[in-house]
Amino acid sequence: MIKEIDTRINEIDDEIEKIVNTEPVDEVRMYILKKERHDLVKMCKDLNAHDKVYLARHKKRPKISDYIENVFDDFFEQQGDALGKEDSSILGGIARFDDMPVTVIGHRKGNNLNENLKCNFGMPGPEGYRKALRLMKQAEKFGRPIITFIDTPGAYPGLEAETNGQGSAIAVNLAKMSALKVPVIAIVTGEGSSGGALAIGVANSVLMFENAIYSILSPEGYATILWKDSSRSDEACDMMKLTAQDLYNFHVIDDIIPEPIGGAHMNPKAVYKTVAKYIRKELQKYEKMDADALAKHRYKKFRNIDSDYMKLI
Repeated sequence: MIKEIDTRINEIDDEIEKIVNTEPVDEVRMYILKKERHDLVKMCKDLNAHDKVYLARHKKRPKISDYIENVFDDFFEQQGDALGKEDSSILGGIARFDDMPVTVIGHRKGNNLNENLKCNFGMPGPEGYRKALRLMKQAEKFGRPIITFIDTPGAYPGLEAETNGQGSAIAVNLAKMSALKVPVIAIVTGEGSSGGALAIGVANSVLMFENAIYSILSPEGYATILWKDSSRSDEACDMMKLTAQDLYNFHVIDDIIPEPIGGAHMNPKAVYKTVAKYIRKELQKYEKMDADALAKHRYKKFRNIDSDYMKLI
């Protein structure tokens, strides 16, 4: 449903833009189009799991670079894995949040085809995860909270990545993150699939956008494994329990960040303000915890994930 609605909304937006740039402006047609658009947006309230997958992958959905620009100040990017290679699919560096130094790390997909290719469509190789780990260790050394933004279809599965230690890089991140002695806040903004997402997701607080997804693999991959038919991904979406609402009920995530009706891309400015509010709230929870308590809190959190959810996977 949502795909058809979104397609029509885009057509209306294009037509409105043409009318605005034409003299004289057809006010009657403009009114009819805006009314139709308003009614279409209202239809986006009750979405199923497949609809949420569509929105989680929406090409206009805000990206890590947008959050850095609009939520943080004075961002300074840091590159490289300290072993000789840069992976553009992980963006990270130092920034200020409410005048507090923080480390920000996230998956980067890019905004057009050239950027998508450069960033490998947000699928990091081992170099990307080693870069993320380097930044997290640095944050721990200087006492900076870590905020991660998760939006990836998964770690890159290519031969070169496996040869260079993809599985090992992810495993090391999981182990090291569980013991970090600074607050870690992870936010799933779009799609979070498999170890590629979890490698920067072992956090004291794990938040999800209302229309984001978080799962062991993509619905297409799930359908291929279960039925040998990727076209049955719609069915897989319901079975996988991958929505924010499902995962909150299973105590896998700690809170759900609301989105504008129709998705985060419908009103990005409102989304940025909401994200800042949630980050602020989560950091306040941990400001009085000492270093050992933070690590113990994170370790206990992941040891106690609802056993009912574990049975599903």
